Amino acid sequence: MNSAGPLGATPPATTPRFAWGSRTFLMGIVNVTPDSFSGDGVAGDPAAAVEQARRMEADGADVIDVGGMSTRPGHVEIPVAEELERVMSVLPGIVAAVGVPVSIDSYRHDVAAAAVEAGATIINDVWGLRRDPRLADLAAAKGTLLVLMHNQDNPIYKDLVPNVISGLTGSITMAEAAGVPLENLIVDPGIGFGKTAEQNLVVLHRLAELKVLNLPVLLGPSRKSSIGAVLDLPVDDRLEGTAATVALGIGSGVDMVRVHDVRAMSRVARMADAIVRQPDPEEEA
Repeated sequence: MNSAGPLGATPPATTPRFAWGSRTFLMGIVNVTPDSFSGDGVAGDPAAAVEQARRMEADGADVIDVGGMSTRPGHVEIPVAEELERVMSVLPGIVAAVGVPVSIDSYRHDVAAAAVEAGATIINDVWGLRRDPRLADLAAAKGTLLVLMHNQDNPIYKDLVPNVISGLTGSITMAEAAGVPLENLIVDPGIGFGKTAEQNLVVLHRLAELKVLNLPVLLGPSRKSSIGAVLDLPVDDRLEGTAATVALGIGSGVDMVRVHDVRAMSRVARMADAIVRQPDPEEEA
């Protein structure tokens, strides 16, 4: 796993730095949408979005992830102008209100570019550059971190986990070719994207295999349908299921978790870290 200095310790100032491996970092979700699968969208209410971001920071979020278009299964794509309007109605206010990095959750170059100009320092691309490779050029030019998620249009795989790793490897290659340094990349296996509920469980079970990529791993299992399928619970009653995926993900080596319920998951992460990230006795000797 790559290692970097403490958050904000290395130049350029616009590039967030996390001490990967020291603990699990939390990304809080702010959905500026009316159709979020989790039912927590705050579209049309900038004040509520800013307050939600502030609360998440107070509850332990290390990053605030702002998205203006739902990417849930079966979602309808909205025009770029509409996504841009939603994002820009809240993102500048969130950047001004919180002291942690702000991420833009978009796979569209124009939306991400406007967000970066407004102060976002992480680009979270759920298509891993497959929809708009220009996001890599943007990340390279502006020095932002870039999250590359595995995604595809159908859940058909020859060999699930190796295929996920291969897809992420391709995205990494594209990013590097555009000039994004490896230290600015984060990978995400894409729980809930291009995978069935059963396939999501397989990926969660085999998360440790992603270590072969030698990059920080972001996991986004929060309230996902695979939890609902196992527990037969609606989206607003999946806290314990999310907690299980977060704890087991940390046990498998993930570095950051993207969650809705920051306060509860911060406690889960702290407890899991206390067990998993034990000091090496040989280093202490």
